[in-house]
Amino acid sequence: MMRVAMSQAASGLLRALVARSGAERNRILLTEWTSVDWQSLTFIGERHEGRFRIDGVDANEIVERMMTGIDDAEFQIAGHVVADIAIVEERSEPEGRILLVEALTIAE
Repeated sequence: MMRVAMSQAASGLLRALVARSGAERNRILLTEWTSVDWQSLTFIGERHEGRFRIDGVDANEIVERMMTGIDDAEFQIAGHVVADIAIVEERSEPEGRILLVEALTIAE
């Protein structure tokens, strides 16, 4: 199995998103993840994009738990704040549901 190195902010965000689902980790397949450094005049952080596939008969419920209130959710990521997060794509496929999440994390 190939492991991809993730920053502390990226791995914390991934854990928080999976926790929101209320499902076991093996129910949510991370199919793609990218993180890019970001900065403004006063802040530094990262932009993240993650694509997930959720399979099974309860995929709709899992996706609903992940999506509901995500814009206003408070995430606990050590040393980082989630400044912006959104579900930018959500679709059904024969195997289950696909979600594309974009987020901006800022170092505290």
